[in-house]
Amino acid sequence: MSATPAYKRLPRAVREQQMLDAAVRVFSRRGYHGASMDEIAEDAGISKPMVYAYLGTKEELFVACLHREGTRMMEAIAGAAVPDLPADERLWRGLRAFFGFVGAHRDGWSVLCRQARAEQPFARELAQMRTRMVEVVAGMLDHALRAEGRTAAETELEVVAYALVGATESLGDWLADHPEADPAKTATRMMNAAWLGAGQLLRGVSWQPPEEL
Repeated sequence: MSATPAYKRLPRAVREQQMLDAAVRVFSRRGYHGASMDEIAEDAGISKPMVYAYLGTKEELFVACLHREGTRMMEAIAGAAVPDLPADERLWRGLRAFFGFVGAHRDGWSVLCRQARAEQPFARELAQMRTRMVEVVAGMLDHALRAEGRTAAETELEVVAYALVGATESLGDWLADHPEADPAKTATRMMNAAWLGAGQLLRGVSWQPPEEL
């Protein structure tokens, strides 16, 4: 009588995490179209029928990877950005958590913001995650303004938040390609590039284009 495979003796949740870990690695290496369920199953040490039974088709598996990595990232940011802190420290802590995630989960970042960005069926998933990040940053800026007895139009807050999120994502790509770089130092660099401008905006200072002749 043959022995039960080791993976079948593991709790279901653990098996699913093994499959997702393997899928993230393979999708990061191969891209969505280049990845095969055979390779994912082999990387996870689990049979291919088991992968299908637990997580469905390759498309469903990719979406599950997006959701897990996106949730990990958002939870790290939300957990670091303590509401009662000054606005600049709160943003810096959020940035440090974000770059810490990218540094620790480069394969996850690749799937989130490289593979998904390049595949139209998953662009909506990525857009929803970016919208949540923009809402968090805009809320942070609004809170900082109100603490100083000022307010700004919703559109202004949204524009600044989109600019900060876009710049942060671009620097996240840079960090993913430079494993020798320090995530915490990268967060400080981002603060120096972004907060000096945002801080001026919070104080009501803004640049105006020269008058046309």
